[in-house]
Amino acid sequence: MASNEKLVTKAVPFTFVLAFFSLAVISPGRAQTSPTDGAYLLKTSGESSDAALFPAIKREPSVAYSSALVPPQAGAASAADAWHITVAPYLWFPGMHGTATGPNGRGLSFRASPGDLLSNFRFGLMGAVEASHKRLVITADMLWVRLEDDKAVPLPGLLATSATMKATEFFLTSKLGLRVVNEEKIKIDGLAGMRYWHLGENLTFNPSTLGLNFDGSQSFVDPLVGGRIRVFLSPKVALNVLGDVGGWDTGSHLEYQWAGTLGYRVKARWALHAGYRYLYIDKKADRGVVFNSTMSGVMFGVTMDLK
Repeated sequence: MASNEKLVTKAVPFTFVLAFFSLAVISPGRAQTSPTDGAYLLKTSGESSDAALFPAIKREPSVAYSSALVPPQAGAASAADAWHITVAPYLWFPGMHGTATGPNGRGLSFRASPGDLLSNFRFGLMGAVEASHKRLVITADMLWVRLEDDKAVPLPGLLATSATMKATEFFLTSKLGLRVVNEEKIKIDGLAGMRYWHLGENLTFNPSTLGLNFDGSQSFVDPLVGGRIRVFLSPKVALNVLGDVGGWDTGSHLEYQWAGTLGYRVKARWALHAGYRYLYIDKKADRGVVFNSTMSGVMFGVTMDLK
């Protein structure tokens, strides 16, 4: 029994660490054509010495006539009325710490560095998408991570020589919002939405003579409210700050996050970002286990303006 308890004490914090590791912004050149030789003739009037160019051979409309048909504000108005879509793949390298308390009131704490989590990383996808139209803003943030570790089990009483631990985490955050401040140097969005979580854990003993293998998963949804501020420090540099809070005993008791990034626009449609992200969750899991976990670390990404 003491040996089993020692194994569980080591396995539980690692399982929580794995389960909750998560790896959160042009004007088109106006084409100009210069008149070719012979395309225009010079006309003088007896009543005035002013010269005027008018189409002669190609029968093209004059500049004044074209300007009258297309007002200068038409291009800007068309761009403002269009949808704007941005895709932002990113990488997040968090550390993790927290506690887990069982139904009997006994608990344990766990802690893992970014290096500890990266050493068990097997697969991951992370990215965000934003679509905006005038003052309407729609955002989505997705993370999918799989971690795995193999450990020798020096416990003859379990009749096993090794144990394999696997954990999968997926969450999708979707928000709808309104741009309450839309100035040239600053933009502020009010957002509301939800975050869907799916967590899977698997523990396998080799060989599994005593049938101690474990395989479980859980899913839940939390409502969220939050906001975002974007400040343009220069034509190429922008500061982004966002945050949200939710749960309120729906899916979890409480969860909240904040993040800040500094972006540098390297091209008209491309920008690089670096920053920091913090995510906290307090959740009552299956079998009466209550845990709280904090994940925080640096993040790097790139934004691509598709439209």
